[in-house]
Amino acid sequence: MRFSPLLSIVFAAVAAAGCAPADGDVVDTAATATATAQTAMNSLTEQERADGWRLLFDGHSLDAWKGFKTDTAPSGWEGIDGVLTRTTGGGDLVSRESFTNFELALDWKVDSAGNSGVMFHVTEDGELTYETGPEMQVLDDAAHADGKSPLTSAGSAYGLYPAPRGVVKPAGEWNSVRLLVNGAHVEHWLNGERVVSYELWSPDWEAKVAASKFAQWPSYGRAASGGIALQDHGDRVEFRNIRIRELP
Repeated sequence: MRFSPLLSIVFAAVAAAGCAPADGDVVDTAATATATAQTAMNSLTEQERADGWRLLFDGHSLDAWKGFKTDTAPSGWEGIDGVLTRTTGGGDLVSRESFTNFELALDWKVDSAGNSGVMFHVTEDGELTYETGPEMQVLDDAAHADGKSPLTSAGSAYGLYPAPRGVVKPAGEWNSVRLLVNGAHVEHWLNGERVVSYELWSPDWEAKVAASKFAQWPSYGRAASGGIALQDHGDRVEFRNIRIRELP
């Protein structure tokens, strides 16, 4: 009998536990495979835990998240097969905790022409999350209009600092990102490459904000601490392996 690669992983794990299935045994393959895949996706190694990493999504629960200016997570967000998915409208998802200095890592995937974003230092001083929180763009560069400009393409500090071409993967494929925020210093990493680096509140930053649409919101980018927000931009977007470690 030939098993799928995922089931092979399951059987290998069972064998390692000393109870490999014998020929003819009946195994609840669907349930076991799903549980194993979700655990593998949203898990931390011993070294990662020792380094201070923790999960913001375990593959099932949205307990670490809420809506913007509401204590309830929007109904349009669901944990589906271990993936945090925006399926229908409902608003942005915001972490219950506020973070100051941190490193955030996650994987994202969008459908064709999909658009979303990851914002940080989000406060409730504005009417929308992006009125306070700077954004790392999540986008299908090839099919969305924002992909025509490096200032609004995937990985960019939206509207302020451009991201280079050719780093983001096509729609339907997973992209891995890191967001480093340490004091005023911010870095955006996309698929292992640092694509953006800037200093909050520097003369360069101030000039760019003043020349952008964000100039109309006095609280934009001013907070030194705030929530992480995952944007509902009207499209399906998926996130997994969402993990964070706080920095001194």
